[in-house]
Amino acid sequence: MFRTRRLRKTEGIRRLVKETKLSVDDFIYPLFIEEGENIETEIVSMPGIKRWSLDTISKELDEVVMLNIPAVLLFGIPSNKDEEGTETWNDNGIMQQAVRFIKKNYPSLYVITDVCFCEYTSHGHCGIIHDNDVDNDATLINLAKQVISHAKAGVDMVAPSGMMDGTIDMVRQSLDNSGFVNLPIMAYSVKYASAFYGPFRDAADSAPTFGDRRTYQMDPSNRDEGMREATFDDQEGADILMVKPALSYLDIIRDLKNNFDRPIACYNVSGEYAMVKAAAEKGWIDGEKVMMESLLSMKRAGADIIITYFAKEAAKVLLKR
Repeated sequence: MFRTRRLRKTEGIRRLVKETKLSVDDFIYPLFIEEGENIETEIVSMPGIKRWSLDTISKELDEVVMLNIPAVLLFGIPSNKDEEGTETWNDNGIMQQAVRFIKKNYPSLYVITDVCFCEYTSHGHCGIIHDNDVDNDATLINLAKQVISHAKAGVDMVAPSGMMDGTIDMVRQSLDNSGFVNLPIMAYSVKYASAFYGPFRDAADSAPTFGDRRTYQMDPSNRDEGMREATFDDQEGADILMVKPALSYLDIIRDLKNNFDRPIACYNVSGEYAMVKAAAEKGWIDGEKVMMESLLSMKRAGADIIITYFAKEAAKVLLKR
């Protein structure tokens, strides 16, 4: 008889043979920063997550630093939108102001910016619209302007999320040609057109006013296509490859981990967060245990980095342990 239970008998032996371990070092915490003053607005569909203005966000950043979370991912919410999202390359825009503020006041925090247009366009799509669809190559030109503006503001890493073909090549060339050869890129390499993004669109005010994003984000049915997308980003110069969402795409995380010699990130998205929160509020699950098990599953699948709204809560649990 094979007695595998011998190695589960006590807490001591279970700790010794544990194969996967979570650490606060694994986490990136997303932040929503809105243009304006005195803003501290809870997002109803994401309990515990808020929109902040720059004059109120120190409360949140103080806690992030206290919990030793290494990095934040910034999403800007401007006061003015237009057809092209021109505020994205305004050197005094909300994202650029936020980068400068955090780098000045919280120098230990590693600051990453989401590089996209959906929060900034009046139509809510991720680029320039021609013939009722996003024009890939025209959008790339504006993407280059945006990424250089973020770089000049002092960001530590850029994360292009729009799923335009050729994004990483354009971003890498633009950064290199502007003297930012050491600025890394975290690519949203395998980003699915997912129903799990619903609460985020409330948070970032980024829902499309017409149609959907299935012409540029991936079909959830497709696995091999994810490998092709990641391969292109790898070849074009991405430093980190990301899978989004995470929990329903653990097989894709493992595919990337097995096939690429780069750090693999995953995005534990708003819908995944909201489901746990809602069920825990109803008393149907132990929210803390489900949170930690979910994050552990992402790490076990192969994620080196987890972008998660649970970062603060999970960090507190890990500190207690």
